[in-house]
Amino acid sequence: MTVFIVVVHVIVSVALIAMILLHAGRGGGVSDMFGGGFAPQSLGGSTVVERNLDRLTVIIGVVFAITTMLLAWLLG
Repeated sequence: MTVFIVVVHVIVSVALIAMILLHAGRGGGVSDMFGGGFAPQSLGGSTVVERNLDRLTVIIGVVFAITTMLLAWLLG
């Protein structure tokens, strides 16, 4: 059981790093390559790609937190 959680934790850690790096910084970012820069800025709000990236990042962050707590409980 512990080995499975460690493997999931490592995969989620790498995915979380990738999701954070995809987010747009102050001057755009990698997410502009996927349609983030094509929406008119006057509309306010973010594009569909950015919203989905935000949601996916939050989900991966929650899974990371859960696996961290499970590992602390199992190994502690």
